[in-house]
Amino acid sequence: MAKKTKRKLSRPTLPMQRQLNLRHEGRHFDLRAIFDRMNARHFRGRLRGYKVVWGRKRRQRPKEYFIFGTIQEEDRVIRIHPLLDQPFVPGWFLEYVLYHEMLHSMVPEETDSAGRRRVHTAEFNRREKAFPRYRRARRWEEENLARFLR
Repeated sequence: MAKKTKRKLSRPTLPMQRQLNLRHEGRHFDLRAIFDRMNARHFRGRLRGYKVVWGRKRRQRPKEYFIFGTIQEEDRVIRIHPLLDQPFVPGWFLEYVLYHEMLHSMVPEETDSAGRRRVHTAEFNRREKAFPRYRRARRWEEENLARFLR
């Protein structure tokens, strides 16, 4: 009986984020344009090589909590929840969400006395509150969160 050889992958394995075919253009917002504007305005263009994309649509909406965006530093990917690509979402709120994720790349995480990783440090919170529409964005988030949950 002939020995079977393992099939070689047709493409090299990449981190999961790079394998997904996610786009920056949405129906209502272009994340790349917003990212570039925010990078120039708030970060002096220092965030280089980042991919900013809409995440995948899920079959079911979350029930209890909603994650507006995430950042994968090792892949340099910022992913924004696709439910934010809707006409009722203000552009300034999307800017705030993107600013929050971009800020993670600028403010280092800390480890507390119990050995837990903290990404929302005092410095992070201070810089986040410096965002021009911070209070307005947080208020809008509270008032509209139910629209994203099922």
